[in-house]
Amino acid sequence: MTQPVIVGTDGSRAAAAAVEWAAGDAARKGLPLRIVHAVDRLPYEIARYPVPIEDQLDRAGRRILEEAEQAVRENHPAVRVTTTMIEGDPSRVLRQSAGNAAEIVIGSRGHGGFAGMLLGSVGMHVAGQVDVPVVVVRAGVSALHGLVVVGIDGSDEAGAALTYAFEEARLRDCRLLAVYAWQLPVHPFAPEISYDLDEVRKAQEDYVAGALRTHRDRYPDVTAEMQAVCTHPVAALVEAGEKADLLVVGSRGRGAVGAAVLGSVSRGVLHHAHCPVAVVRPPRG
Repeated sequence: MTQPVIVGTDGSRAAAAAVEWAAGDAARKGLPLRIVHAVDRLPYEIARYPVPIEDQLDRAGRRILEEAEQAVRENHPAVRVTTTMIEGDPSRVLRQSAGNAAEIVIGSRGHGGFAGMLLGSVGMHVAGQVDVPVVVVRAGVSALHGLVVVGIDGSDEAGAALTYAFEEARLRDCRLLAVYAWQLPVHPFAPEISYDLDEVRKAQEDYVAGALRTHRDRYPDVTAEMQAVCTHPVAALVEAGEKADLLVVGSRGRGAVGAAVLGSVSRGVLHHAHCPVAVVRPPRG
């Protein structure tokens, strides 16, 4: 059975943007789309409320799904779309749905998010705990630049991210920019140590070129460029993502702690990038 693109919605602006992004990606990949709304029941009863709160939640959930489905059918009539309302915590519902998904798409933050935060708790929990690619979409992002940006660092996660990014660039018929951000090691007890920056820079550029070579052979129609910069990875990726349709990162890089579900770079990018961000894990085994 063909695995669908699954998108979560709570009716927020970010969720509406996620539904639109997911429908477009499903259309490009020839996959069905499943729209999921999680109904998180209240842990207590509200006294003297005129209508049972569960009934209101159910009606609101059905309305949210109907509006999302209608938008997909109007904008992407060729996409096969279904809707599902599931009782439970949104993070848990989406994590459990991931086993039957090609990818998960969610809004950056829903109705429950704090106004100053770019990423809500659902996005963070889902992106860090499922094996399929997770795409986090922000509200109000509509301009297309014809560019997919991917961060690489030599880890297995970054290799999987590079493959995902090349495939997205192929499907979108757009350019790809691979960004490798490097920093000189700090030696607090040996300040006299110096580096030949030209040699270091050339070594980093050679690494990026080697990482791209195999993928360029597999995706000859994708114009791939590289960028090796001496700066913090989050800063480099967020800046490159300002003119990107999609920013792709691995879930954890070379410096991440083994037990961490998200590395510091992927976490930082999710918090600060304004374009859609895909978090990709390597296949198990």
